[in-house]
Amino acid sequence: MTTAEEQNPLLSDWTGALELPPFAAIKPGHFRPAFDRALAAHRAEIDAIAANPAPADFENTIAALERGGRALERIASVFFVLAGADTSDQIEAIERDVSPLLARHNNALYLNRALYARIADLYSRREALSLDAEQARVLERYHTRFVRSGAAIEKPAQDRLAAINERLASLGTQFGQNVLSDEKSFVMVLEEGDLAGLPDFAVAAARAAADERGHPGKYVITLARSSVETFLQFSSRRDLREKAFQAWIARGENGGETDNRTLIAEMVALRAERAKLLGFANFADYRLDDQMAKTPQAARNLLDEVWGKALTKANIERDSLQAMIAEEGGNFALAPHDWRYYAERLRKARYDLDEAEIKPYFQLEKIIEAAFETANRLFGLSFRRVNAALYHPDARAWNVSDAKGNHVALFIGDYFARPSKHSGAWMTSLRDQEKLTGNIRPIVLNICNFSKPAAGEPALLSFDDARTLFHEFGHALHGMLSDVTYPLLAGTAVPSDFVELPSQLYEHWLEVPEVLRKYALHARTGQAMPKALLDRLLATRTFNQGFATIEYTACALVDLDLHSLPDAEALDVTAFERKDLERIAMPAEIVMRHRLPHFQHLFSGGGYAAGYYSYMWSEVLDADAFAAFEETGNAFDPATAKRLRDYVYSAGNRRDPADAYKAFRGRLPTVDALLKKRGLVEAAAR
Repeated sequence: MTTAEEQNPLLSDWTGALELPPFAAIKPGHFRPAFDRALAAHRAEIDAIAANPAPADFENTIAALERGGRALERIASVFFVLAGADTSDQIEAIERDVSPLLARHNNALYLNRALYARIADLYSRREALSLDAEQARVLERYHTRFVRSGAAIEKPAQDRLAAINERLASLGTQFGQNVLSDEKSFVMVLEEGDLAGLPDFAVAAARAAADERGHPGKYVITLARSSVETFLQFSSRRDLREKAFQAWIARGENGGETDNRTLIAEMVALRAERAKLLGFANFADYRLDDQMAKTPQAARNLLDEVWGKALTKANIERDSLQAMIAEEGGNFALAPHDWRYYAERLRKARYDLDEAEIKPYFQLEKIIEAAFETANRLFGLSFRRVNAALYHPDARAWNVSDAKGNHVALFIGDYFARPSKHSGAWMTSLRDQEKLTGNIRPIVLNICNFSKPAAGEPALLSFDDARTLFHEFGHALHGMLSDVTYPLLAGTAVPSDFVELPSQLYEHWLEVPEVLRKYALHARTGQAMPKALLDRLLATRTFNQGFATIEYTACALVDLDLHSLPDAEALDVTAFERKDLERIAMPAEIVMRHRLPHFQHLFSGGGYAAGYYSYMWSEVLDADAFAAFEETGNAFDPATAKRLRDYVYSAGNRRDPADAYKAFRGRLPTVDALLKKRGLVEAAAR
């Protein structure tokens, strides 16, 4: 190494006590040289495998690919954690530079004709290779990946495909940065007189946000979901609700440099072109061909069944809210910026319950403990807080061990919103589990955007926030409990319409009464939530579910329709969204949970493009899966939990997801449990 390389901490192994990256020593300037060196090393490894004069076998081709690129994976994992959770102008510039570079590198891997010839040869002889089940699955997944990436098409088409992939990588990076820029640029500064209706916890969070953003003595509402949704839920100032709501739904659609609509049009067109190059009619057909659903029509069938029942319930909910407005003498029609406010008031009237009464019982620290104890009771895991030098002071780490005291994983939680963090909540990793090169244990992160409290005050969550924490921790467990040999199959590396099963299923344990009785403790008194209040809270499970189902399902339907276009020449994104919502009879009082100009699931990385239906598909699975516990009369039934661990949480992508689910449950699910869970059966019967 040169002196500069020797001083680059990204080029060294992680040898500290917790095997973490040396975050304190890493500077933005270290990344590009480290990427260049790691990319060159991986290219050399790929070339050596492709040019190996020995006949292809599993060890010299598939296992060799699995062992390759370790330095690149290590550097990329650190970089993209920072790019998502603690970015800066320098990091964003590097991200714009590196994204097409990584796309070009993937093109070189998956369009390598000599390498594909070896894989295709192995695949054609797979029955005669004496492979074990996991090796056979790895070979099948590599063959599928290469074919779906264009390895089998002609060279001119490959060249065009490579150009498309690079351009999509650049556009996706820009899309996400534009959304973050719009979120950072908006603050609604409030005076004392603007706080009407806001409960104490919301006022305290707004004061803390103001202090953090340089507005001492004032109050600030940001576009972080935990901030703006709370304001919309409680503020009696209709004018300010409208101002906040319009800013929230207009992210990525404000004109100027951060407007995402031209980026979307180009991305949709490029995806359609890529699908045609690979022999598919449109991108949705291409995407779902390798998912559990298999076809867009299968996904639509589910969404359509749910949509009709949700629309019936949402219309009933709308009429109730409009009646409340009329009873109070309001001479206006319910608008989207009104729904959350009047729904909260209706919930209080019907159930003698409001969020201001509930929220003091949901302390962040106690909900973390609840998630940990649930994992202990289901899977025997223990969590011990450890001192760790991480990338931001808000992040903290826990050592995770099993019932025998063996190290399972390192878990990092980063829970508070800040200007340097992209919005939303997600699970990611700094290292994935595998056993090919030793007993490699994962380093898994949960990143959320809860409102940070004022100094000395406890962080309070809404019930939805608490559910989000359990959801992301379900993803984290999927990564931490992984028990496979080959990296390609590890943890969450499963189809996107199966990957939400472990996370959405885990949400159910938050609502188990014995969990709430132990951990829903009042922040001031320390008293457990009274049984009467707990009963009223659980009775609201299906309240406002028409609204919630409509705002989600509309997104999934628009996503499928957009990516079913055979081409997107001259696509007017705003007009398409409007017309598609008219086609499905979207209620005027409800807005998509993610409008297209800020729909990062689809366009920032594109991991859910033509796949946002996955949440609903997985919810069919999770509702049925939790019913397996309910049927035993024990939410922590050991035998059911063991099957769940063996066939879902620890199994990675060792088998087809339908086979994995049947191994756990004994059969595939029906939609009935989902409709019951969301209270849509009752609405349909009216």
